[in-house]
Amino acid sequence: MSPDEERTRTVMRTVPTAKGDQLVNDDSMNKKDLVTRKDESMVVKVEYVPRIKWLDLSAQIFIHVGCLYGLYLVLTQAKWLTVLWVFVTIYTSGFGITAGVHRLWSHKAYKAKWPLRLLLVFLFTITGQRDVYTWALDHRVHHKYSETDADPHNAKRGFFFAHVGWLFTTPHPDVVAKRKVVDMSDLEADPIVMWQKRLYIPLFALLAIGLPVAVPCYFWSESLWISFWISFNLRFCVTLNIAFCVNSVAHMWGQRPYDKNISPVENVAVSIAALGEGWHNYHHVFPWDYKTGELGEYSLNLTTGFIDSFARIGWVYDRKSVSPRMIHRRAHRCGDGSHVWGYGDLDILSEDLEELEMMDKHEL
Repeated sequence: MSPDEERTRTVMRTVPTAKGDQLVNDDSMNKKDLVTRKDESMVVKVEYVPRIKWLDLSAQIFIHVGCLYGLYLVLTQAKWLTVLWVFVTIYTSGFGITAGVHRLWSHKAYKAKWPLRLLLVFLFTITGQRDVYTWALDHRVHHKYSETDADPHNAKRGFFFAHVGWLFTTPHPDVVAKRKVVDMSDLEADPIVMWQKRLYIPLFALLAIGLPVAVPCYFWSESLWISFWISFNLRFCVTLNIAFCVNSVAHMWGQRPYDKNISPVENVAVSIAALGEGWHNYHHVFPWDYKTGELGEYSLNLTTGFIDSFARIGWVYDRKSVSPRMIHRRAHRCGDGSHVWGYGDLDILSEDLEELEMMDKHEL
């Protein structure tokens, strides 16, 4: 049993009876949060006891405390070009998450030729959020088993767990089990993805630390000390927390126009910060749509504009989307009533449209 799967075990004896085999508990135990595993002659019930992964917790503390120090340097010592560099790097590399590991590799919402896949791997590695394969695996598990014990960052376990706690807590046994059964054959057949997975540690050192820190030092003589805490630590922490907000904030505060029975919401602030990833109620209802949202304006979904731009030069093809009729049908059946966005929306009732036309003609 690995450290990531620490838990208390209780064995149940199989006792023959007139009505068939019956399980008898050898010890008293808490029935909450149990996982059952069957063997030929016995069933093992497992009680999930979450443990802290101290190395991962230490890494998160270093990142976040270092971010505060980096912010202090921004306000007191850093050159303005270094601050601009960090801002540009955060949002440029962010496309590696949104257009790359999320919409392309996790959801197969469109297809990309190898030059774009290589660019997206490069950008994603700068963000430092693990390798593409591991990230996509957890995201597929998250969608397939959303809001259950098998969800790696289950929002029902609270804001803190969904935001960052899941990264330094031993996973629920259901998460471990489902990671083994989700189909990843498409990524295993992608040589660029597997190359990045195989060489992730040196690539992280080079692209997530070395390149961002070296540029300010080389081109405008920023000190190595200041560049490290700002160009690596502060940038890394901000990028992480923007992505974390999709798992936490976008599962808790906002409207649910497409399905009121699930936790993901539409959150404008997260969409702006995360390049269009905050239209989360829509995304969980229609995960194959490459736009991840119904609103077509690029200002609120820069990633869609990024993908469409590469489609124009032939590097993107087979973009999947959802028809307006399917969207309206789902919103009418399951939504919370907030799908009417404003004047001119197709959901406006016919009698309201008649009244609006009369108002336009000054007949009221």
